Amino acid sequence: MRLLIAEDDNVLADGLSRSLRQSGYTVDAVADGAAADAALAEQTFDLLILDLGLPQLSGLEVLRRLRERGHALPVLILTAADSVEQRVQGLDLGADDYMAMPFSLSELEARVRALTRRGGGHAATLLRHGRLSFDQVGRVAMVDGQMLDLSARELSLLEILLTHHGRMISKAQLVERLCAWGEEVSTNAIEVYVHRLRKKLEPGDVRILTVRGLGYCLAAPEGNALSPP
Repeated sequence: MRLLIAEDDNVLADGLSRSLRQSGYTVDAVADGAAADAALAEQTFDLLILDLGLPQLSGLEVLRRLRERGHALPVLILTAADSVEQRVQGLDLGADDYMAMPFSLSELEARVRALTRRGGGHAATLLRHGRLSFDQVGRVAMVDGQMLDLSARELSLLEILLTHHGRMISKAQLVERLCAWGEEVSTNAIEVYVHRLRKKLEPGDVRILTVRGLGYCLAAPEGNALSPP
């Protein structure tokens, strides 16, 4: 999952970024509304964490422009504790949730999980594919109840493949979804990640298919469908 944080408080933005990266998310951050608007127009994200008090363009204006472009990206707004009017405006403009500062990181992460599941069309937190199960909250993958030893990037790659079941996902798309700005990750590196993940999934009869020129997808499990749809 790739998140964008639009927050002009560098200390807060850095703390949020570190915490969310440790939870397995790919995180980019911008410090003003103009940069946020440009990023949202040019890049693909799974969630926007939006401070309403941004310089250059206000958070409300960023949100208004996002919705005018017809984008249904989940948005979690951050507001001062006493800014009831701003919270109402944000929700009216199409924000999905809000948090008043100060807040706990654990609660923010819980809301991020809920919004990214909702945005991806997955209400459940447990994905199944044959003998494989993936807990999106606990960030744990298991085969027949036995935990797999996967790195954070391998877990993210597996989650992308599971949530895109039935569809091909290209190397370029994987680079975009797995990597934050400034990370030098090539399509060759994506091949390495896929190779490592494939070897770890093979004992559970989970196969990653490669279609030359198109990308990757999970082979349908024998006798079972992926759940949830």
